[in-house]
Amino acid sequence: MERQLILNAKHFELTLNRLCYQLIESHNDFSETVLIGLQPRGINVLTRLKERLESILGHSIVCGNLDITFYRDDFRRRETPLIPSATNIDFVIENKRVVLIDDVLYTGRSIRSGLDALLAFGRPEQVELLALIDRRFKRHLPIQPDYVGKTVDTLISERVSVEWKEIEGEDKVILYTPEANG
Repeated sequence: MERQLILNAKHFELTLNRLCYQLIESHNDFSETVLIGLQPRGINVLTRLKERLESILGHSIVCGNLDITFYRDDFRRRETPLIPSATNIDFVIENKRVVLIDDVLYTGRSIRSGLDALLAFGRPEQVELLALIDRRFKRHLPIQPDYVGKTVDTLISERVSVEWKEIEGEDKVILYTPEANG
Protein backbone atom coordinates (compact mmCIF):
# COMPACT_ATOMS: atom_id res chain seq x y z
CA MET A 1 0.00 0.00 0.00
CA GLU A 2 2.06 2.91 -1.32
CA ARG A 3 1.18 6.23 0.30
CA GLN A 4 1.79 9.59 -1.37
CA LEU A 5 1.75 12.78 0.68
CA ILE A 6 -0.53 15.35 -1.00
CA LEU A 7 -0.45 18.06 1.70
CA ASN A 8 1.97 18.19 4.62
CA ALA A 9 1.16 20.12 7.81
CA LYS A 10 2.54 23.42 6.50
CA HIS A 11 0.69 23.24 3.16
CA PHE A 12 -2.42 22.04 5.01
CA GLU A 13 -2.39 25.23 7.11
CA LEU A 14 -1.68 27.45 4.10
CA THR A 15 -4.55 25.83 2.21
CA LEU A 16 -7.00 26.45 5.05
CA ASN A 17 -5.85 30.07 5.33
CA ARG A 18 -6.29 30.60 1.57
CA LEU A 19 -9.80 29.17 1.75
CA CYS A 20 -10.62 31.58 4.59
CA TYR A 21 -9.56 34.58 2.55
CA GLN A 22 -11.50 33.34 -0.48
CA LEU A 23 -14.61 33.04 1.71
CA ILE A 24 -14.07 36.54 3.14
CA GLU A 25 -13.69 37.91 -0.37
CA SER A 26 -17.07 36.44 -1.34
CA HIS A 27 -19.00 36.87 1.92
CA ASN A 28 -17.50 39.98 3.57
CA ASP A 29 -18.58 39.93 7.23
CA PHE A 30 -20.77 36.79 6.94
CA SER A 31 -23.86 38.68 8.13
CA GLU A 32 -25.96 36.97 5.43
CA THR A 33 -23.94 33.74 5.25
CA VAL A 34 -23.91 30.54 7.29
CA LEU A 35 -21.36 27.72 7.14
CA ILE A 36 -22.57 24.13 7.39
CA GLY A 37 -20.26 21.14 7.69
CA LEU A 38 -21.38 17.74 6.42
CA GLN A 39 -21.09 14.94 8.96
CA PRO A 40 -18.80 13.29 9.68
CA ARG A 41 -15.54 14.69 8.28
CA GLY A 42 -16.72 18.00 6.88
CA ILE A 43 -17.11 19.06 10.52
CA ASN A 44 -13.32 18.97 10.94
CA VAL A 45 -12.86 21.36 8.01
CA LEU A 46 -15.64 23.61 9.34
CA THR A 47 -14.14 23.75 12.83
CA ARG A 48 -10.75 24.87 11.52
CA LEU A 49 -12.21 27.40 9.10
CA LYS A 50 -14.50 28.83 11.79
CA GLU A 51 -11.58 29.33 14.21
CA ARG A 52 -9.49 31.11 11.56
CA LEU A 53 -12.34 33.20 10.17
CA GLU A 54 -13.41 34.40 13.61
CA SER A 55 -9.82 35.27 14.43
CA ILE A 56 -9.42 37.25 11.20
CA LEU A 57 -12.81 38.97 11.36
CA GLY A 58 -12.94 39.53 15.12
CA HIS A 59 -16.52 38.27 15.55
CA SER A 60 -18.40 34.98 15.61
CA ILE A 61 -19.81 33.30 12.52
CA VAL A 62 -23.01 31.25 12.38
CA CYS A 63 -22.13 27.59 11.76
CA GLY A 64 -23.87 24.24 11.93
CA ASN A 65 -23.46 20.50 11.41
CA LEU A 66 -25.62 18.51 9.00
CA ASP A 67 -26.09 14.74 9.19
CA ILE A 68 -26.87 13.27 5.77
CA THR A 69 -27.21 9.59 6.80
CA PHE A 70 -30.89 9.14 5.97
CA TYR A 71 -30.59 11.14 2.74
CA ARG A 72 -27.87 8.93 1.23
CA ASP A 73 -28.90 6.89 -1.81
CA ASP A 74 -26.94 3.89 -0.50
CA PHE A 75 -28.46 4.00 3.00
CA ARG A 76 -30.29 0.66 2.70
CA ARG A 77 -27.67 -1.03 0.49
CA ARG A 78 -24.82 -1.18 2.97
CA GLU A 79 -23.76 -4.35 4.77
CA THR A 80 -22.96 -2.45 7.95
CA PRO A 81 -25.59 0.04 9.06
CA LEU A 82 -24.74 3.72 9.06
CA ILE A 83 -24.91 5.36 12.45
CA PRO A 84 -26.44 8.83 12.31
CA SER A 85 -24.62 11.79 13.84
CA ALA A 86 -26.18 14.83 15.40
CA THR A 87 -27.45 17.60 13.17
CA ASN A 88 -27.00 20.99 14.78
CA ILE A 89 -28.69 23.77 12.82
CA ASP A 90 -30.28 26.03 15.41
CA PHE A 91 -30.63 29.02 13.12
CA VAL A 92 -32.72 30.00 10.12
CA ILE A 93 -31.27 29.33 6.68
CA GLU A 94 -34.21 30.89 4.84
CA ASN A 95 -32.88 33.53 2.43
CA LYS A 96 -29.31 33.08 3.71
CA ARG A 97 -26.25 32.25 1.68
CA VAL A 98 -25.11 28.78 2.73
CA VAL A 99 -21.65 27.32 2.26
CA LEU A 100 -21.70 23.51 2.51
CA ILE A 101 -18.34 22.17 3.63
CA ASP A 102 -16.85 18.70 3.17
CA ASP A 103 -13.37 17.24 3.29
CA VAL A 104 -13.24 15.25 0.02
CA LEU A 105 -15.44 15.63 -3.06
CA TYR A 106 -15.42 12.58 -5.31
CA THR A 107 -18.64 11.28 -6.91
CA GLY A 108 -20.86 14.12 -5.69
CA ARG A 109 -23.37 11.79 -4.03
CA SER A 110 -22.66 13.00 -0.48
CA ILE A 111 -23.15 16.58 -1.60
CA ARG A 112 -26.46 15.68 -3.27
CA SER A 113 -27.52 14.11 0.03
CA GLY A 114 -26.42 17.25 1.84
CA LEU A 115 -28.50 19.43 -0.46
CA ASP A 116 -31.56 17.25 0.14
CA ALA A 117 -31.03 17.34 3.91
CA LEU A 118 -30.44 21.09 3.87
CA LEU A 119 -33.77 21.81 2.17
CA ALA A 120 -35.55 20.25 5.16
CA PHE A 121 -34.43 23.40 7.06
CA GLY A 122 -35.73 25.96 4.57
CA ARG A 123 -34.90 27.58 1.29
CA PRO A 124 -31.55 29.36 1.21
CA GLU A 125 -30.93 32.24 -1.18
CA GLN A 126 -27.80 30.51 -2.50
CA VAL A 127 -25.79 27.38 -1.75
CA GLU A 128 -22.07 27.13 -2.41
CA LEU A 129 -19.72 24.20 -1.89
CA LEU A 130 -16.29 24.17 -0.28
CA ALA A 131 -14.21 20.99 -0.56
CA LEU A 132 -10.78 20.69 1.02
CA ILE A 133 -9.86 18.06 -1.60
CA ASP A 134 -11.50 17.73 -5.02
CA ARG A 135 -10.86 14.35 -6.63
CA ARG A 136 -12.23 15.81 -9.88
CA PHE A 137 -12.59 12.64 -11.96
CA LYS A 138 -15.46 10.14 -11.89
CA ARG A 139 -18.30 12.39 -10.77
CA HIS A 140 -21.61 10.57 -10.78
CA LEU A 141 -23.50 13.86 -10.55
CA PRO A 142 -22.87 17.30 -12.09
CA ILE A 143 -21.61 18.87 -8.85
CA GLN A 144 -18.58 21.16 -8.70
CA PRO A 145 -17.09 23.03 -5.74
CA ASP A 146 -16.99 26.82 -5.55
CA TYR A 147 -13.95 26.74 -3.23
CA VAL A 148 -11.24 24.07 -3.48
CA GLY A 149 -8.27 23.55 -1.21
CA LYS A 150 -6.45 21.16 -3.55
CA THR A 151 -7.42 19.33 -6.72
CA VAL A 152 -6.10 15.79 -6.98
CA ASP A 153 -6.40 13.54 -10.01
CA THR A 154 -6.88 9.98 -8.82
CA LEU A 155 -7.62 6.51 -10.10
CA ILE A 156 -10.82 4.73 -9.08
CA SER A 157 -8.77 2.28 -6.99
CA GLU A 158 -7.09 5.07 -5.00
CA ARG A 159 -8.33 6.72 -1.81
CA VAL A 160 -7.70 10.11 -0.27
CA SER A 161 -7.29 10.36 3.49
CA VAL A 162 -7.53 13.75 5.21
CA GLU A 163 -5.88 13.41 8.61
CA TRP A 164 -6.26 15.88 11.48
CA LYS A 165 -3.83 16.51 14.32
CA GLU A 166 -6.71 16.32 16.83
CA ILE A 167 -7.71 12.86 15.59
CA GLU A 168 -4.79 11.17 13.82
CA GLY A 169 -1.98 13.21 15.39
CA GLU A 170 -0.89 15.25 12.37
CA ASP A 171 -2.48 17.48 9.73
CA LYS A 172 -1.90 15.92 6.31
CA VAL A 173 -3.59 14.57 3.21
CA ILE A 174 -2.49 11.22 1.82
CA LEU A 175 -3.26 9.42 -1.43
CA TYR A 176 -3.08 5.63 -1.21
CA THR A 177 -4.30 2.40 -2.79
CA PRO A 178 -5.99 0.07 -0.29
CA GLU A 179 -4.83 -3.52 -0.19
CA ALA A 180 -7.18 -5.97 -1.89
CA ASN A 181 -9.22 -8.13 0.48
CA GLY A 182 -8.42 -11.73 0.09
